[in-house]
Amino acid sequence: MQIGFIGLGKMGTRMAEKLLAGGHTVIAWNRSPEVVEQFRLHLQDTGKSDGFVAAENVKNLVVTLGSPKIVWLMLPAGEATENILKEVEGYCEKGDIIVDGGNAFYKDTQKRYEDLSQKGIRFLGVGVSGGVKAFENGYPMMIGGDQSAYEELKPLFETLMQPHGGYEYFGEGGAGHFVKMVHNGIEYGMMQAIGEGFGVLEKAPYSLDLLKTANLWQKNTIVTSFLMECAKDALEKDHDLSELSGVIDATGEAEWTVNQAKEVGVFAENIDQSLDFRRRSKTDENVRSSFAARMVAALRHEFGGHKVEKK
Repeated sequence: MQIGFIGLGKMGTRMAEKLLAGGHTVIAWNRSPEVVEQFRLHLQDTGKSDGFVAAENVKNLVVTLGSPKIVWLMLPAGEATENILKEVEGYCEKGDIIVDGGNAFYKDTQKRYEDLSQKGIRFLGVGVSGGVKAFENGYPMMIGGDQSAYEELKPLFETLMQPHGGYEYFGEGGAGHFVKMVHNGIEYGMMQAIGEGFGVLEKAPYSLDLLKTANLWQKNTIVTSFLMECAKDALEKDHDLSELSGVIDATGEAEWTVNQAKEVGVFAENIDQSLDFRRRSKTDENVRSSFAARMVAALRHEFGGHKVEKK
């Protein structure tokens, strides 16, 4: 297939490269042209540049595409996505497909779906998980929006999911991004539990090897998981995480999940508390210096390539 791809960040570059490896044509644009050039050179160096085209601007990207046009946005949620989406929309016609693969708020996705549907433009909100490791492991994708667009883009989803990822269609509008929102809220709670558990281990009345613990816990125990694998990787690089500061950023999805829970009257206390812990890591030295905070920061870096502060 031929696809226009906007946003070559940590996730975007890896997804675009995986699509190229799957035989698709990718016409890409990024706000910072040096990022596109770096990606082009990487593809040349690795012998994977067949099918890659660098667009001069958004208009050039969209008008170069055959019909129906397929444009995939991989941008931060909010204003960045909104501005580019409006520009892309201006060059699209009835039957074209726009995909938002960022972590958009599901109500924003619902509105965009409704607005674009009235103009005959098919819109999909795709929640993409797996972090930077999904390039090798395969991307899990939670999809909502126009069902005909979903059916048409299955070859792209099939490529991105290889070898161990997956994808599901959850319904119209913002359904896919709703599922991804809750997924990320759960992720916050799981990371907090891992951080707190290792914090207790670190203060044990025994001389425990934390890496040995993580290795064993990753061998088919109840807590064996992708996140435990990330904990193991972090401890292999820095045995006691002494190089890290425990300042932990939050990107919005957990707060959206907590607010949604309150709106419908269900409990989300674990997620709420993990979000509060991240907020306090910015101002409270006791939180910031704790092993739990350092572990959560390390986990974010391992699976998502998120920046960490060094001591």
